[in-house]
Amino acid sequence: MALKASNHEQRRLLELQDVDTRIVRLTAKAKALPQAKRIAELDARLAELDREVLERLGAHDDAAAEVARTESDVKVVEARLQRNRDRLPSITDAKVATATEHEIVTLERRRSELEDLELEAMQAQEDAAAALEEARAAAGEARAERDRVDAERAAEAAGIERELEEARAEREQRTAVISPELLALYERQRARYGIGATLLQRRTSVASGVELTAAELYTIQSAADDDVLLDPNSSAILVRTEESGI
Repeated sequence: MALKASNHEQRRLLELQDVDTRIVRLTAKAKALPQAKRIAELDARLAELDREVLERLGAHDDAAAEVARTESDVKVVEARLQRNRDRLPSITDAKVATATEHEIVTLERRRSELEDLELEAMQAQEDAAAALEEARAAAGEARAERDRVDAERAAEAAGIERELEEARAEREQRTAVISPELLALYERQRARYGIGATLLQRRTSVASGVELTAAELYTIQSAADDDVLLDPNSSAILVRTEESGI
């Protein structure tokens, strides 16, 4: 048996469809916020920068270890050199004294070499520290920008969610005044075809944008006002008003 509902009640479906269309639009908007792409880019950039920070931290630690090693070597040579110098005046054996003097010269040359290496290591450590600070600053800037963009996204998402809550509340109000049978048909058509109700406007279905044929219009014109009709193109409930042109 064909479903019947007053034309007034059928018109309520158009208001409900407007709300559902708004909910679909807001849901899609929430899933495609403009900040999402930038956040993804910044996440990828931060992963690179964090790796770079770790690499430069390792290089800095290596440079610091090299400085400590050369400093230790210099101290060892200086200690041995000082012992030989203190010992030299008390040596009575000429050969031993000559050997000690020769070792002192060798140690002095070795100390000079180590001091040069120490300066190079200290410069390398200084350069590594500057590179590390640069990497940390770049990572900090990127992280600050991500936090800012994420805050913008959160604020916009919260605004959309408020609109969605209002739309859902309005939907509950509108469905409450529609008969269960008519609402069930609307929900079924909307689930299947994406739209539950559409206006017949100037002999054209708003949902499909297609003008009805003469035969289709004749069938509609022959139907009673309380007959529930389906759009032959979109399969949505076809609501007739003064704008329908029939």
